[in-house]
Amino acid sequence: MSPILIKIDEEIQRLTETLLQLQQQDGSWRFCFENGTTIDAYAIILFRTLNVQNEALIRQLHDRILNEQQHEGCWKLFPDEEEGNLSASVEAYYALLYSGYSQTTDEPIRRAKRFIQSKGGLGKVTSILTKAILAATGQSKWPSSISSIPLEILLLPASFPINFFEFSAYSRVHLISMLIMADRHYSIKTDHAPDLSDLHVDPMNTDEQPARAFQEMQISIQAGLSRLIGTPRSIHEAATTKAQQFILQRIESDGTLYSYASSTILMIYALLALGYDQQHPVITLAVQGITAMQCRSNGKTTIQNSPSTLWDSALITYAMQEAGIADDHATIRSAAAYLLSRQHHQSGDWSIHNPNTLPGGWGFSETNTMNPDVDDTTAALRAIRRLSHTDPSYRESWNRGLNWVLSMQNNDGGWPAFEKNTNNEMLTWLAIDGAKSAAIDPSEADLSGRTLEYLGNFAGLDTRYDFIKRGTNWLINHQENDGSWYGRWGICYIYGTWAAITGLMATNIPTNHEAVQKGAQWLLNIQNADGGWGESCRSDRLQHYVPLGESTPSQTAWALDALIAVHPRSTAAMDKGIYRLIASLQEDKWTASYPTGAGLPGNFYVHYHSYRYIWPILTLSHYRRKFGHQA
Repeated sequence: MSPILIKIDEEIQRLTETLLQLQQQDGSWRFCFENGTTIDAYAIILFRTLNVQNEALIRQLHDRILNEQQHEGCWKLFPDEEEGNLSASVEAYYALLYSGYSQTTDEPIRRAKRFIQSKGGLGKVTSILTKAILAATGQSKWPSSISSIPLEILLLPASFPINFFEFSAYSRVHLISMLIMADRHYSIKTDHAPDLSDLHVDPMNTDEQPARAFQEMQISIQAGLSRLIGTPRSIHEAATTKAQQFILQRIESDGTLYSYASSTILMIYALLALGYDQQHPVITLAVQGITAMQCRSNGKTTIQNSPSTLWDSALITYAMQEAGIADDHATIRSAAAYLLSRQHHQSGDWSIHNPNTLPGGWGFSETNTMNPDVDDTTAALRAIRRLSHTDPSYRESWNRGLNWVLSMQNNDGGWPAFEKNTNNEMLTWLAIDGAKSAAIDPSEADLSGRTLEYLGNFAGLDTRYDFIKRGTNWLINHQENDGSWYGRWGICYIYGTWAAITGLMATNIPTNHEAVQKGAQWLLNIQNADGGWGESCRSDRLQHYVPLGESTPSQTAWALDALIAVHPRSTAAMDKGIYRLIASLQEDKWTASYPTGAGLPGNFYVHYHSYRYIWPILTLSHYRRKFGHQA
């Protein structure tokens, strides 16, 4: 056996043995979904607003936020973010003071204040969530980008070009609470709230000027509202009732709204705006749900915005099978049973744009029962596919999941994340930072590629089927000029290119196809000198590839997996990458925790603690399976 295969076998064994030890009793794996300091800050502000008695957690969150402060006084969304992040710094400053464990005279707070003021203060904050928290707690006015959208938009029919359900699912569950609060000019400020007035550097510039396109969108909304029948008061009351019902109908059993901490925090403030008592059972349960989202790792405690238990468990189960763990192994059986128990059986908002389809998807978090997504569903289906051959219960589950995935294909041929055909460009005109990524849910290269990879390699479908042909055509038509593809939910062009190439290859697109060759060559062109790959989160904001300057395990694994799919034989470049990947897993450098997941481009990035296991196992296993006989 060649030296590289010996190293691969050793590393696969080490990684799988570690995962065998980490599996939970219920069959799941529970890794931290680490998402910066934003949610930690919001949680402290909320807990102090409600006088929640959980000093231990508040202190832990405070300490974690303080530990993340940079020497310049700022906070960053990712290590190489230039000049720091103003929104994250404002959130952190506010939360540290509100916690009571930091004082205005402390040197870290003084440095933070200088940084915030140097960047223009509160008036220059770009994150709409930050603006909403500041407004909800009386630190600033409600931004016109929210207050100028009438609550009555909820009453516009689905047939109208702009209606509430044209917004993406993620956008809706955040926007609804903001609209309720802005409609009532709501804010709550406790006696212990810090005074942020000195952070208003330019009081005349505390809000953005709406773009012309946004003004045109408002005109369109007003045209729709003019058709509503009733007095202004009765229409407004109907809209308020509908907004409240929208929220209450989407609360999960753990008390969270759609299983997101961010939307749940906003929901609590919105319910207060509607007159709910702070001790109301809905609010109490929501606080418990947020508290339960905490994760402790490496001595730090953080609040996960949406725990990744389903995503991690599905991918790990599949990776273990690819590594050679038998289908009848207790670990696989236990994991598959866990996944089977979490398949959705009720229709959610996805059915509005996709009626007459039976539920069958999976969500991201284990408490998620109504908001499935395509990526999590194909991940779960990969994990249970082999069991579906012998066990009728898994076969029925697999068939329902496959049918749901197929039904979610957009009219343009690609696949979205959560909802079908929600690609109304007019909604991206909102005067909100990141609206293009948050407001709509269009076809994306990573989702389309991963779906095609599943349909080709696991369902045996290829371009002889029209819907597969349309999917591959969408991918080919959306390749960047340099040969890459943009990935929405990972960082970023490496992620999208990996998904696109493996998807095209799985559906029998020829290896010599121009799109495949261009994509593979692009990956080789950006390979680092050490043999690995690494891309900056800055790519997400700048919309072009930005090298990180270092290699990360996830991105190295993605690039190699794509090249393995394309090449008939291993190459020197690929072997160098394999050695770099294995070496990186033994290191404890900042690159091992660099965020390679994207929640909201420009505002929210994720370090998946599971990724250092999942993607390396898959890539090493695929290399061994394809090239092992050549050694």
